[in-house]
Amino acid sequence: MKVAVIVERDDDGERLIRELQRMRCGVHHEWPMPQQVPAQFDAIFCALTDDLPQRLPWLPGEPAAALIVVDHGKGALDLTLLHNCAPHAVLTYPSTGRAAQASLAVARSHFLYERRLRSRIDKLDDSLRTTRSVERAKSLLIRVKKVSEEEAYNYLRRQAMERRVTIGAVANAIIDSYDLLG
Repeated sequence: MKVAVIVERDDDGERLIRELQRMRCGVHHEWPMPQQVPAQFDAIFCALTDDLPQRLPWLPGEPAAALIVVDHGKGALDLTLLHNCAPHAVLTYPSTGRAAQASLAVARSHFLYERRLRSRIDKLDDSLRTTRSVERAKSLLIRVKKVSEEEAYNYLRRQAMERRVTIGAVANAIIDSYDLLG
């Protein structure tokens, strides 16, 4: 697993890096914190700073990697800041090897689960768009060709099979040509 560690290289930072290396992770350390957090890693341990939400290269809810924020354990924890970062896990210093391992496992698991959910949502959105297109194309065929709803649907299916494209593509072509003809 490729892991970025964006924390100060003090005793706690060294302990975290050593623990991740012990777990056979490919560790890339970076400090001071870059303008934009690198996203090409499987997981990112990153110091919790006031401007961390602006340094994340992804939109909220669409992370490119599992994010584990590292809290130095000094002072009160800013829950609003934590919420705005939307991390998958939090590691608080002083940490133990067990805490680093657990936070990495939980973060990676949550990240992969979110990615599966986003994929399913995207597929459902595509399905909904296709259904709407098919319904609109059927309605146009019913009105223009004076056929029943079942005949209009069978026409769309037959055209899709003959052209070896999806029924949604045929429906969109019919809608586009109707819109073009006015």
